[in-house]
Formats: sequence, structure tokens, C-alpha cells
Amino acid sequence: MTDKTLIELTAREYIEKLVLTSKPMRPKWNRENYIFRKQSRWNYMDSCIIRSLLMFGKEEYIDYAVKFTDSYVDECGKIPTMNVKDYNLDNICGGVNLIKLYELTGEERYRLAYEWLYNEQLKNHPRLKCGSFWHKAIYPNQMWLDGAYMVLPFMAMYGKIKNDSSIINDVLSQSFNIRDLMCDRETGLYYHGYNETKDMLWADKETGLSSQFWLRSNGWLCAGLADLYEITENKAVGDMLREHINALSGYITDEGMLLQLPTRAELTGNYPETSGTLLYAYGAMKGYRLGTVDKSAAEAGERALYAVTEKYIDRSGEIPVLRNICLMGGLGGANNRDGSAEYYLSERIVENEAKGIAPYLMATAVLMGNSL
Repeated sequence: MTDKTLIELTAREYIEKLVLTSKPMRPKWNRENYIFRKQSRWNYMDSCIIRSLLMFGKEEYIDYAVKFTDSYVDECGKIPTMNVKDYNLDNICGGVNLIKLYELTGEERYRLAYEWLYNEQLKNHPRLKCGSFWHKAIYPNQMWLDGAYMVLPFMAMYGKIKNDSSIINDVLSQSFNIRDLMCDRETGLYYHGYNETKDMLWADKETGLSSQFWLRSNGWLCAGLADLYEITENKAVGDMLREHINALSGYITDEGMLLQLPTRAELTGNYPETSGTLLYAYGAMKGYRLGTVDKSAAEAGERALYAVTEKYIDRSGEIPVLRNICLMGGLGGANNRDGSAEYYLSERIVENEAKGIAPYLMATAVLMGNSL
């Protein structure tokens, strides 16, 4: 069995045995809900799984995406389990799915829902002085790298639908703010967070930046830039993606993986993290297909996907088990997360969680030639 065949087979098993058999209000892939006994709500992890299904484009997968989404979006286009006043960028991630489902089905609830996300949340979303969105209302004056994936592709798609260049310009401006404020010129990697007022415990008092390069946040940036370039075809976005992919490629380990803290290989407890490696693979392969990432970097991304499949997925049981997924990572908040290397290496490591499975499916879809 070739590597590519094994990857496609593994992805299909995940979809058919884990995703399609999940009840929409209790999905098996959302380990956070099970671990912390949360009630199911509209969230970005589920949205990423649904986005991956839509990338494959099979009728059976689209039918499940409709069934799942209809469990959270009512006929009036409202999302009862979501509070727009949270001003949480993670909640915007599913907007891309709403646009795609409206295009595929013509069902009015999806159009009403993506209009609701934009008009009720994004139009009123608090911003930094530079114009970028706060990550969440509970994280004032802060920009987190994750937001590049959670909100910017949706805004760009919405701007194209409305033929509104001001929305596209807003998206591009926020992208370049990330580059100008959060990129480390020496490594080419990006810090996880930026605090404009420099008053958070994790923020450097001179730069406002957090202290570490966390892999998954850099992975979200890879994926977000790849999608954004596909939507806007903006050269500067493409250049930003290529430079970031090249920078991460310099930290690939001998086995083809990236570490939880890519630049800190000397640290005891640092480990090959699968979700961020897969997001890198997605961005690298997609960027090459779009003509902005070098072939060598795309090959490194493909090798990373192979490495995850061969070394970090156990296929001995009924359902494949993807290991080495960092459950979560953040800055500040109720737990006073200080953004130190020790903090990132202390976060729980889990198996078969959406933040790993969705990027695996997304990267596989790109390998098979599918698109956003």
C-alpha cells in the first residue's frame, strides 16, 4: 500500500467511522466537551470538521454537513447556542461553511446566518488601535495568531459576495498587522499573542508580545493565509504564506514533524505535535498548488502528512487513533497562563480530538486535489 493510498484510506475511515456516526449535538471528535463535561455549543472545532467534509465534496458528506449545521442554526438564521456579545473570533470560523452550504443548497437559513455573523458580531467587534480585532471580549486589547484562520477567510468571502472592496481591504490590513506586529525577523516564526496595552502578565513590557512560538498558532496562520490567498489572490498574502512556510520548514525534525515549541528542541518534554504539523502540511501543499509556495516546501508538507500517518496514527483498532494532539493553548485568562515554554509543555495531550482530526482531513483533501 502506497503512502498516499494509506492516507486516503485513513481519512475515509475517520469520516465514515467517527464523523458520520456522530450525533450532531454530541460529536465524538469534540474531546473538550467530554473531558470538561460541557454542553455542545457552536464552536470552531466542529466547524473545522464540517469544513473538511465540504472540501471532499461527496454528496453523503454534504448531507451530513447539512444535518449537523441545521442542528445549530435555526430557520431564521440564528445560532441559539452562540452569544455574539462574547465577541469571540473562534465563533466566526463556521461562517465559511454557511457560505458554502448556501452555495450548494440555496437554503435561506445559511445566508441569514452568515449575514447575522457579520452584521451582529463583526460590525461591532472591538478592535485594537491598529484596526485588528480583539481575539475575544474576555481578552481585551489582544490579538492572537489563531484569529487569522478563524475570521479572515470568512470576511474575505463575505466581501467578495458583497462586492465590497472596503471589507477586503480590512481583511488585508489585519493580515499585514499580524505580519508587522507578531513576526520574529530572526526566525520567521510568529509569537502567539500581542497585547497592545502591554499590561498582561504574559506580554513583554516593551513589545507587547508573548514569549514563545507555539506550533498550532503558527499552523492556524499557515492554513488561514492559504485560504485567504485562494480567495483574494493578493500577492502580498501569497508572499507572507511562502515566507512563513519556508520559516517553519527549517524546524522540521528528521522524522518529518514539527515540535510543540518548534525552536526549543533542547527542552525536556518538548514533543512532535500532530495538529500543528498537519496545519503546516495543509498550508504548504495548498500554497504550492496555488503557485506561491516552493516545491521543496510543499514536499516537506507532504512528508509531514506521511509522518503523522505512519508514526502517530494507530490503525490497529476499529477506528484510527491520532495521537500527540495538544488539547488547548492560550494566554492569561482565569488560569493566568503565562505563555512560558513550561506552560505550553504542561498542557494536556489527547487522542482523536477535532483539532488534530480536522487538519488531517483538510490536508488529505488538498493532497487529493480538492479545494476550500
